[in-house]
Amino acid sequence: MLAGAVAGPAATDDAAEAGTAIRAMLAAVPNTRFGLVVTDAAGVERIAIAPDDRFVPASNTKILTTAAAYATLPMTDHDRAATGIRIEGRNVVLHGAGDARLSGARDCVVDCLATLADAVARRTRVVADVIGDDSLFPDQRWSPGMGWNNIPTRSGTGVSALTVDDNELVLTVSRAPGGGVRVDGPDYYRIDNRIDNRIASGSRTAIAYDRMPGSDRLRLWGSIGPAPEQIRVGIDDPAHFAAWTLARLLRERGVRVTGTVGTRHRPYRSTDDGAVVARPSAPPMLATTQPAPLSDDVAITNKRSQNLHAELLLRRAGAVAGTGSIADGVRQVATMMAAAGVPRTAWDVSDGSGMSTYNRITPRAMVRLLQWIDRQPWGTAWHATLPVAGVDGTLARRFRGTALAGKLSAKTGSLSGTSALAGTMRAASGQVLTFAFYANDIPEGVSATPAMDAALLAVAARF
Repeated sequence: MLAGAVAGPAATDDAAEAGTAIRAMLAAVPNTRFGLVVTDAAGVERIAIAPDDRFVPASNTKILTTAAAYATLPMTDHDRAATGIRIEGRNVVLHGAGDARLSGARDCVVDCLATLADAVARRTRVVADVIGDDSLFPDQRWSPGMGWNNIPTRSGTGVSALTVDDNELVLTVSRAPGGGVRVDGPDYYRIDNRIDNRIASGSRTAIAYDRMPGSDRLRLWGSIGPAPEQIRVGIDDPAHFAAWTLARLLRERGVRVTGTVGTRHRPYRSTDDGAVVARPSAPPMLATTQPAPLSDDVAITNKRSQNLHAELLLRRAGAVAGTGSIADGVRQVATMMAAAGVPRTAWDVSDGSGMSTYNRITPRAMVRLLQWIDRQPWGTAWHATLPVAGVDGTLARRFRGTALAGKLSAKTGSLSGTSALAGTMRAASGQVLTFAFYANDIPEGVSATPAMDAALLAVAARF
């Protein structure tokens, strides 16, 4: 039975009683707006609290993005996402194609930038410029509605068709022998180190950082204890960072770089949105990488709630029949939502990750989408990418030791004042319930998570 099926009188009474009990539980969280829809295995709505109110979904947006990727991209699309390298005169050009998992790490095993550096080293011992080309997608590094304060962080790192190491700079902060503080890691940014190592006994390490957008000066401050601390910093220009990393790898292989590190971007234009274009033929490459299958990337996106990977999936979907702009990706989401029977007024998205505060969806719309996903040939594979309660991903520490441990698979979501959870759970009766649960306008210093988890446990016990 599909969503919106009519329940019998007994089921209706039971649902009303359950709804009253759940509302009472949620009332303990002050000044917070909740929405919850739960349907049983037959598609009958058992709980409906503000079912058609629009909520900020936070990372629940990744449900829309990853489902649209499965619905739009062929399972072999990872071949088209391969990063390539070519010699152009005396220059080396690194071409990005939307692969989120390219790695420049020295211990890399698969999808390695080192593979491309090796190919260059076999061909020549001297190059001029090293150029990062991310022009496959329009230059839209950040989405509308994302908080500017997230830009320096790993959560808000720039998005680009050319990505390496998740567009994060990993630094290790530790006490230096003889006093002072040392910062180890790639020297991509200029470090302004103001960290104090004279931490009081019993105090915890507390390191903060900031960087103005477009600046290469990273300011660190706070205090460091005896144990080293690792921080991860976002990258403004991923194509430049990738080319810079490649130049380092080339030098390590004895290739002399006589020129500079540069980039090739494709400026975003309003005509990019909605344009039907054929993907241009790529120039011949000296070598290419072998990206992981789509299913692997979707699992990382959903289980870890990886923002950058979600944004790249949205753009890759948008590049199937468009230019790869954000709006083109959203059009693919809209096509999917229409196929799922979700009214257009029930949702809005401005990005692929859920970092945008412009995003909205109703609980009923999300449940309808989840039910549609279950009916797709790829539905089982997609469902396996969700975090499992008490087991892995962003739900590894939730529902431990409860009746839902190992029996609830759902996508989490969290932004300032927002908490979200949507997926399926196996109830005490053995039937599978589909649900979408949102809390918005949560006051500062208040958590809605305990009440939401308790409510879901109560629902699972009742049905």
